[in-house]
Amino acid sequence: MPRFAANLTLLFNEVPFEERFAAARQMGFNGVEYLFPYAWPEAELARRLQEHNLTQVLFNLPPGDWDAGERGIACLPGREAEFRAGIDDAIRYARALGCQRLNCLAGLAPPQAEQDRLWNTLRENVTYAARRLGDEGITLCLEAINSRVDMPGFLLDTSDKVIRLMDEVGADNLRLQYDLYHMQIMEGDLIRTLRRLMPRIGHIQFADNPGRHEPGTGEINFRSIFEALDEAGYAGWVSAEYRPKARTVEGLGWMGG
Repeated sequence: MPRFAANLTLLFNEVPFEERFAAARQMGFNGVEYLFPYAWPEAELARRLQEHNLTQVLFNLPPGDWDAGERGIACLPGREAEFRAGIDDAIRYARALGCQRLNCLAGLAPPQAEQDRLWNTLRENVTYAARRLGDEGITLCLEAINSRVDMPGFLLDTSDKVIRLMDEVGADNLRLQYDLYHMQIMEGDLIRTLRRLMPRIGHIQFADNPGRHEPGTGEINFRSIFEALDEAGYAGWVSAEYRPKARTVEGLGWMGG
């Protein structure tokens, strides 16, 4: 079976965030991720990780004003200085938490925006981020997020778009973050796509579809996918990033194979 990590933004939300580290470890997870660490002091998060012998698998670069609906600023012209300042913050947290991969959210395309300008801005920002993170020994991931259900207008909404951007940037530390839930909605053909893109993948996340709940609640055959990852020799983390349909512990049967 793959190495599983728990997304603490979504899982174990029956308890306060600070208590989710212990809950994840108790249920057999060795790694954790969450959307953003920036609301908590680095030392406090590092202490929780060390106390429960957990690996910080991943977190996202600052996304702009998340509460106002922004989903990343990497593609937005005029926000370059803010993006670069966010890289500084992310590196500080990554150092403190021992985190070796960060994800960049491309952002939503504003209505009537010129697509070429958005793409060029995204490429320039990703080039900068990859260089800065590369100097720290950190992998930069790019996630394709579905634009049909969850994030209409998200600029990178297919794996092929991410691969195109990776090829244009050409950085050795740039990888695809492949989310099974999002790509089932946008592309399907998950196992064949995973096999084809495996050399370019740096991180995998999952939820079932429809509903974005735990495995077994939708249409995705997770047993076959996990077996395919093992057969392909994938050694990275596979993160549970779903909304539990009931209590988190009641939906963890998939971990038993």
